[in-house]
Amino acid sequence: MLSRAAGIAPVIDLNCDMGEGMGTDAAIFPFISSANIACGAHAGDAPTMRRTVELACAQGVAVGAHPSYPDRARFGRVDILDEGYSLSALEASLQEQLQVFAAVCREFGVRMHHVKPHGALYNRAARDIVVSALIARVVAGFDASLFLYGLSGSLMADAAAAVGLGFVSEVFADRGYRSDGSLVPRTEPGALIEDGAGAVRQVLKMVREGRVGVLGGVEVRLRAETVCLHGDGTHAVEFAELIHNALTAEGVRIAAP
Repeated sequence: MLSRAAGIAPVIDLNCDMGEGMGTDAAIFPFISSANIACGAHAGDAPTMRRTVELACAQGVAVGAHPSYPDRARFGRVDILDEGYSLSALEASLQEQLQVFAAVCREFGVRMHHVKPHGALYNRAARDIVVSALIARVVAGFDASLFLYGLSGSLMADAAAAVGLGFVSEVFADRGYRSDGSLVPRTEPGALIEDGAGAVRQVLKMVREGRVGVLGGVEVRLRAETVCLHGDGTHAVEFAELIHNALTAEGVRIAAP
């Protein structure tokens, strides 16, 4: 069992990327505590955002913006800064995406809880202090009470601290890790964990021990405050239920920060 302090069970957030047109959102919501909702740049639109926020409200799930590079054709998974897209254009796009999502939240009388960048933007921010600082500055300027979700151990934590944002260290249930704590790119072998038992083992190790195994039997230290459950995998709903049930069986309380 996980260790407990003063009889209080450990707490972990389970988050999932939502509103991306995958068709599994409604089935996943009962197993998570926070949702990262696409803001129209890589996926989603205003009606989808409304439906997704409504589902979240019904399940008591915290809602966050999931902004991306504006590249729907490639689902935000290509680093367009390498293709000549400018930092000033990125800043303007992020501000617009937050405004669009915030307007939907106001319609439902729900507070935006956090911001988590998507895809290639997330990966770029993890290793590029200029990009992570830009994201943190935009979020803090929009609402300094928002949490910024980002890769555990990455530069995003420093960027958030520099502007006074609360940072939530994210780990991944179904992704392989490199020895530097970064994620194995989706184009490489070992990027995805395909079986539920393997995903459960990885999550329990990260939450219990603050470690994750990488190729060669090496283990890397990390801080696990929120676990990402991807909603676009073949077994997305199955994984979400397995991981939720495994954690609660260990006495872990599932809750947003």
